[in-house]
Amino acid sequence: MGSASDSQPALLIFDGDCGFCTSSVSWLRRVLPAMPDAAPYQWTALEKYGLSEADAAARVWLVADGRNHGGHRAVAAMLTHQPRAILRIAGHLMLFPPLSWLAAVGYALVARYRFALPGGTPACRVGQQ
Repeated sequence: MGSASDSQPALLIFDGDCGFCTSSVSWLRRVLPAMPDAAPYQWTALEKYGLSEADAAARVWLVADGRNHGGHRAVAAMLTHQPRAILRIAGHLMLFPPLSWLAAVGYALVARYRFALPGGTPACRVGQQ
């Protein structure tokens, strides 16, 4: 995995074939005051961001601050850039143990079972498409 250029605006890269992921991005657009641009990985030049298709299929990515943040770290990075202090604090807490361990496990469970969550479909199964 490489890193993104500092001059690029923040971009959330998600699985556009997954109904749960697409619904989640729509929800985030409604609730986050500072939502970055978002694009399905299927429509994104991943090599520009140092990502492979396997990387993008496995987890959500936030490309920001010249870095690639994947999985729960992508969620945390989005939160740390919000204007509301409580969201920034939550984002920072997600990056330090023991909360980072819980966030990682929580993200892994959501990613694994996203097909069974609201908006999910059989196409949402990771690695079984």
